[in-house]
Amino acid sequence: MPMDPSSAMLSQALLLLQCIILTLGQYDICKSLVSTDDGPTWEYYACQPKPMSMKEYMQIRVEPPDITCGNPPERFCTLENPYLCSDECDASTKELAHPPELMQDRERTGPITYWQTVTWSRHPEPLEANISLSWNKSLELTDDIQITFEYGRPTKMVLDKSLNYGRTWQPYQYYADDCLEAFDMLPKRVQDLSATNVTRVICTEQYSRWVGSKNEKSVRFEVRERFAIFAGKKLQNMDNLYTRMESMKGLRDFFTFTNLRLRLLRPALGGTYVQKDNLLKYFYAISNIDIQARCKCNLHAGQCSLRDGTLQCDCEHNTTGQDCSACERGFKAKSWKPGSYLPTPNGSPNICILSINSIANCECNGHSNRCSYIDFINIVTCVSCKHNTRGQNCQHCRLGYFRNASAELDDENVCIECNCNQLGSFHARCNDTGFCQCREGTTGQKCEDCLPGYTWKQGCVPNVCDDELLLCQNGGSCIQNQKCVCPPSFRGVLCEQPRCQGEKGCDGASACYLSTLTLLLCLLANSLLKASA
Repeated sequence: MPMDPSSAMLSQALLLLQCIILTLGQYDICKSLVSTDDGPTWEYYACQPKPMSMKEYMQIRVEPPDITCGNPPERFCTLENPYLCSDECDASTKELAHPPELMQDRERTGPITYWQTVTWSRHPEPLEANISLSWNKSLELTDDIQITFEYGRPTKMVLDKSLNYGRTWQPYQYYADDCLEAFDMLPKRVQDLSATNVTRVICTEQYSRWVGSKNEKSVRFEVRERFAIFAGKKLQNMDNLYTRMESMKGLRDFFTFTNLRLRLLRPALGGTYVQKDNLLKYFYAISNIDIQARCKCNLHAGQCSLRDGTLQCDCEHNTTGQDCSACERGFKAKSWKPGSYLPTPNGSPNICILSINSIANCECNGHSNRCSYIDFINIVTCVSCKHNTRGQNCQHCRLGYFRNASAELDDENVCIECNCNQLGSFHARCNDTGFCQCREGTTGQKCEDCLPGYTWKQGCVPNVCDDELLLCQNGGSCIQNQKCVCPPSFRGVLCEQPRCQGEKGCDGASACYLSTLTLLLCLLANSLLKASA
């Protein structure tokens, strides 16, 4: 007997709910009190915070600063009614303003609110905008990113991500109505990907082509479909996904980010070319950006809290830091490690262990296992610091090394070699930022380059001549910036002096002949004087 539509929809909803429960229910407990023959004790597990909506925590920056409409007020029209331009954007009136914060508000009742740009009234200049989203925290995607556009989706845009708080960016996905024309890439969909290339950056035409429907508003970055490649279409085999997260290089990092950026490169065109006679219908408008993610806590925390305006992991397993990326003081008997999803279903917590050094009031930041008590100054100091460290607690770098600012103090790579150029620097030491002390005329972090006016020749030496400021004169040629080769009639460092001046018939050859003859006559006269004496 066929199932009626309402029952089918209910079954699908229950199945989806079951999938979500399966997805969210793993690795949510960090420890449990268990009974043993020696009494109750803690059993530890790999753990991670539950996913949550990140829109209310994100900071939005729109560039360029004057791209938001309303200042001055501006009329605009829609692609559905391109010549009925009666709508207005006015930043000074609340009902007509469209500021960036409307991309993250909650629209429970009332009209839809949205951010909007100026219109494309400066054609043929491109109408482009960047929307940067930041959290000051490492996050991991758990569901699709969804951006809701009003009045048409862009025909060309890029979603970027950053792993280092916006210092560098890399593309996450390209979007265009014609991928080959826009980005020189063949169009693909996530359904075309496989387990071997799931982290491939693709260009999709799925969300950019004009369909003439007001309901076609969403642009997605598909996360669940990528999960499904490993966990199955209904995400029922999450163990396989978590196993792949551990074994497949780069898979977990692919879903990790600190910042996101939308590069809006061309607005909706209504399925036609740009119509220059009515540029008021071209603009961008976004009503919602929805991002489901969890705080990245390296499987050392089951919760993430907002503290001092910043999301921070509530670290377990004797770890500390915003991402639980270091061992607490006194718990560094071995190097810090992230937790592991394996073996499923509880994983490996890789907890930080109480250090023997800490019991003896000796803290070496993981760079030494031995300490010595110096009686006459009454201190305990680390002995034989490793990893190019030095100091009472192995907290400084050896001479010739400098501190790696991106590494924790207990990291094996905390000290980086200066690598100062021996010929260009005074010594092998560098400052705290890795810059060596350069000799005169030398520059660069490692003192390997020359300043203008100097040439590298077993070190930087001043130029005698060059092709810009110290020109060889009167037809002379500069050889390796160190010597002017002059024509016969001229001499001097820059060939600036004639070989003879004010004499009739004077040229280079005769001058050379006369000077030689004069020398011979002087020698002969001197010999005659000595003979007659």
